[in-house]
Order: sequence, then structure tokens, then C-alpha cells
Amino acid sequence: MAKLPLLLLMWCVSLNLIIEHNNGVHSLEERMMLYHVQRFRRQPHSQQQGGIQACILPDSRRKNAAIILEMKEQEKCPPSLEEMKIDYWKKRMILDDLRVRSMQNMFERMTSLSSSNQNLLLEASIKSQIPLNLGQNFDILNYVVTLELGNQKRTMIVDTGSDISWVQCEPCKSCYNQKESLFKPSTSPSYQSVPCNSKPCRSLQFANQRMCKSPTTCDYVVNYGDGSISIGELGSENLTLGDMSLNNIVFGCGRENKGMFGYTSGVLGLGRGSLSLVSQGSDNFGGVFSYCLPSPMGGETSGSLVFGDEPSAFKNLTPIAYTNMLQNPLLPNHYMLNLIGIEVGEVGFRIVDGRQVIIDSGTVITRLPPSIYNALKGGFLRQFQGYPQVPGVAILDTCFDLTGIQQVKVPTIRMYFEGDNLAKLNVDPSGTLIMIDEGDAASKSKVCLPFASLSHEHEVPIIGNLQQRNNRVIYDSKLSRVGFAKEECTFSGLVS
Repeated sequence: MAKLPLLLLMWCVSLNLIIEHNNGVHSLEERMMLYHVQRFRRQPHSQQQGGIQACILPDSRRKNAAIILEMKEQEKCPPSLEEMKIDYWKKRMILDDLRVRSMQNMFERMTSLSSSNQNLLLEASIKSQIPLNLGQNFDILNYVVTLELGNQKRTMIVDTGSDISWVQCEPCKSCYNQKESLFKPSTSPSYQSVPCNSKPCRSLQFANQRMCKSPTTCDYVVNYGDGSISIGELGSENLTLGDMSLNNIVFGCGRENKGMFGYTSGVLGLGRGSLSLVSQGSDNFGGVFSYCLPSPMGGETSGSLVFGDEPSAFKNLTPIAYTNMLQNPLLPNHYMLNLIGIEVGEVGFRIVDGRQVIIDSGTVITRLPPSIYNALKGGFLRQFQGYPQVPGVAILDTCFDLTGIQQVKVPTIRMYFEGDNLAKLNVDPSGTLIMIDEGDAASKSKVCLPFASLSHEHEVPIIGNLQQRNNRVIYDSKLSRVGFAKEECTFSGLVS
């Protein structure tokens, strides 16, 4: 996964504040996302039997040929057992940074290699769509979906930076607490072990960091930059997305797992590697998937994860514009694009010759090289004047105190990518400012610009999930392109 350090619990706050954009004035409850980090759920696994089902996402639904996985804010989970204020928030920001640091270190190691080869096979045609939800009720800031593995429902983190999907399995030597019961291979007649000499085992590459202990099993180890880890063996199982079934999908059966996975059952890998669900399911949905990431605002908020090229399942407000999906031989498993410019309000700046960036659902905060970040920050500050600046928090260095202010004018942010139609990512208000609650009355109106600078110019920029919210993002590996369109992320009404 490349991330998962990004586990901070952000809640939408109802403030009597108005955010004004160039296209009009919107109440904070309606359009602005100022997040309030309030509670961190810590329930022993043994105490989770009573109200668990209310926290699980609803069943998948079908729209024409698409399966829809819903992302939906849940208000039914039991309350937190302990209060975690700014120290917890800072820790989650630090963990997000550790994820990014780990990715940068891996990129540097790859750059030092003399060669790299990896093949990507993607084709085909059925579609499927399932609900996708912000995982705050699972104590993470990643997005989660609920699907069926064998005959058991699993809620998993959606990660475009990971190739291997895995869940915690029973018996488990060392497992973190999760809301659902552990996956039991012994109770599933369709589960099979993957032998050591099999093609999937040989294709593990970086994840396969040790030799198999037995010819009949394929051991794996996945290390994440924040210290999180999953160790176990590969298995194959039938996977159900709504009413579409995928047979013999290879996944990791984790026996030793620890880290920042919240209360989820594991990770759903949607990277470009041969073991990702995108590659394994390419015969079914053509190597095309898309999502709309919801922002946690008032009321129920939901989004969708769509497998297959099914535009009728989208509710985009603007036409889809595509940019080329770059194939970087040093980073073959990541989705890379060419960023050519950024616009802040009415002022834009071009990035000479463009800059290769990774788009990642698992990283929370967008990271930019110092020169690009400083240009964005400078443009924002010039147009966000009259609001007192205050010290930053963790990796966020551009923060303001809005105490007593009833109306603020926030400049819009747009990212432009190379393409015939000049593909544009409109950053939602929920990705423009976030609220930071430091646990005292004075900090209730502290907001920060949720972008951060990388340490060095040569490091690889990453577009995080905060800046992707309320957009339809389409990954088309068959045609090697990524599409963007503005969309209000909802799951209701997708059913035909």
C-alpha cells in the first residue's frame, strides 16, 4: 500500500461560516469541508460483536453493466471510548509523511538500478460498480469498500499504490483489531493455497521478501513506510463485486499484521502490477476502473468505485477530459501523469516541460516539489489576505485563525495535465482548507492549506486523496489514460 500512515480521523464541523468562491457563496455545511478531528475509536476485538453490522457498508448494487461499491459516511457505529486530540492528529500527519518518505526512498532505490522490467496485461469488457466510503468509522482517512471474499464480507482499504490485496486470516499469529470477524479459509470450499512454484508466487517481486517455507505455500511480506506490515501466504478465492463474480483471485492471507489499518479487514490493491485486482480482473472489466471520493460533510455522504467503462454509472457535472497514463520504467506499478500547470483563483503558472506525478488514493495530503509548492502557496496567500496566519501543524505550514469571521473568500485550485483537451482536476473546497482542532477553544477555527512540500526538487510529487474528492477519476489501463470530471459523489440513485 504505499500509505496508510494517513490515519487521522477527520469529522465535518458545522460552523456558522460562509465560504465564498468565484462562482458564488456557499454555506460551509453545503460546500466547504473544514474537518474536525475529534475521536479515535479503540474497541477491543472481543467487544465488537454487538453493533458491528451497523458499521459495515451496505451491499453492492448494479447499474446496467456496472457494479457499484458505495463509500458512505456511517453514523451508526458506537461512540469512541477515548478522546484523542492534537497529538493523535499530529501523529497521523506524521504517519502520512512516513508513507511518502517510504515511497520516495523506494523511488530512489529504483533509480539506482540499472534495469527494471515488469509487464502489464490488461484488456476486456464487463462492468461492475460498488459503494466506496471514507473510512473514518474504521479510524482511517483512507477510503474503504465492502465486498465478498468467498462467502464472507470484507471491508477493505482502497489503495491504488498497492498491488497485493490481503485480509487478516484465522488462525492468526498476531492481528490488529478489526470490526469484522477474521477471514476463515477453512470454512470456504472455494479457497485454495497458492504453491511456491506458481506464476503468481514468482510475480510477487518486491512483496516477496523471503523464500517459501514449504513447496505447497507461497509466503509474502509487505512492509509499509510507517512501520505497518502484513506477513502471510498467498491464496486464491472467489471475489464478488455486487452481482459480478471473479473466480480464483489471488490475495494475501495475513497471519501477522500490524499498523495503521484502522478496523478494516485489509487492503484492496488497485495498482498496475500483475497481482492487483485491476490486472487479475482485466478479462471481466477491461482494465478500467474509476472512483468518486466523497468528502465528509453534514448528513450521509457516499461515493462509488466502478469497475469497467460504464459512463452511465457516472453523475459527472463536466465532460470527462483525459490525460496520458505514463509508463515510467523505474516506477512501473504506479499511476503517473504529466502535470503541466496549476491555477490558484484567477492566477495560474505553467510547469515548464511538465512534471511526472503519481496519483494515489492512499496518500492523504498532496506533496509537491519545493518550487511548485512555493508557487502554489504564494498564489494562495496573495488571494487569501486579511486572515491572520498562525503556526502550522506537522507537515502543514500554511494555517490561519478564522475566529469570529463569518465569511471567507477562498480561491479555487485547479491542476492541469497534458492532453488534447487539457485535462483538469478541480480541487474541491474539501481539499482547499481543512480545520485543525488542537483541543482548546482558541483552536476551534484554525484552518490549514492541505498541501505540503517535498524535501527536494528531484523527489516525485504525489496527488493525495484530499485533492481528488468530488471528482470522477477514471483509470483506463487499456488505453493508457486517466480521466477527470467534476462530480458530486453520491451513491443513491445509481441503481437502475
